[in-house]
This record gives sequence, C-alpha cells and structure tokens, in this order.
Amino acid sequence: MNFSVKNLTTSRKWRAATGLTAERFAQLLAHFKQAYFRLNGTDMIERGAFAPYEVALKTEEELLLFTLFSFKANLTYDLLGLVSGMDGSNAKRNQELGITVLQEALEQTGHAPKREFTTVAEFEAYFQEHETLLVDGTEQRKQRPGNKEMQKDYYSGKKKCTP
Repeated sequence: MNFSVKNLTTSRKWRAATGLTAERFAQLLAHFKQAYFRLNGTDMIERGAFAPYEVALKTEEELLLFTLFSFKANLTYDLLGLVSGMDGSNAKRNQELGITVLQEALEQTGHAPKREFTTVAEFEAYFQEHETLLVDGTEQRKQRPGNKEMQKDYYSGKKKCTP
C-alpha cells in the first residue's frame, strides 16, 4: 500500500486521512479486528498467507485506514486504487469488505446509526432526546427503466414541459 499509518505523524494528518485522532483510530481498530475475526473466522495476516497472489492490504489496520480514507477522499475506484497501490476493481472489493467489517464493529459496540424505523412512533421515540435532526436529502441518480410501465413507478411526470 502506498500509504500507511506510519505516514500519519501529526493530528492534522490523522484527521485529514481518517477523520479521527490516532487515539480514536486505535480504539476503533481494536473493535475492527474483533469484527473481522467474527466475520471471517481468522485474522487478515493468516488469511493472506494462503492467498495465491500478493495481497494489497495485509492487516486490519491497513484495511481500516483504507476504508476511512476512501470515505474522506471520495475518489473514484480507479483513483483510490492508484493512491493505494491496487487496481480499481480491487479498491472497490476492499472498500466493500472494509465497510462490512466497520458496520459489524459499530453494531457490536452500539455505535451504528439506526437506518430503518417500522413506525412513526418508533422514529419519534428514538430521536426524542435529540434537539436537532439532520436529514441528507441529496438526490441519487437512477437509471431510467426502458419499460414504460416500470417508468410509472419511478417518475411522477411533474417535469413535463407545458406551453
């Protein structure tokens, strides 16, 4: 990998690369290692020893750094692979693995965000002690279906031009 925690020599570099301090990264790493083991039944070093090829990310520390960096940098997979010493498809695979492990670690520690609510009452109960709620209303692109019947499920027709 072209970058490692050894290069993160100041608090500013830690925050720029991961969004965390070195201490918070170390705390998260302990949970991340446990989550990786729970999901895979082995650690990354042992798992990589049996790989028929050279692995780009050899340890949980490298995988966590890679995952957090990918969130902060928001690069395409090809660019993410370029800066981390792998190709774009491996960057995507490693990011997906890192996200899975990170999600497991956060769920086990009780820090994972709640993503779904079944009722309005459940939603209100969950947020009752919070004064402010931020909602990400960013529009996500969606490929328009070719089938006219399926298009009706996704498009309301509001953007029709009128004379």
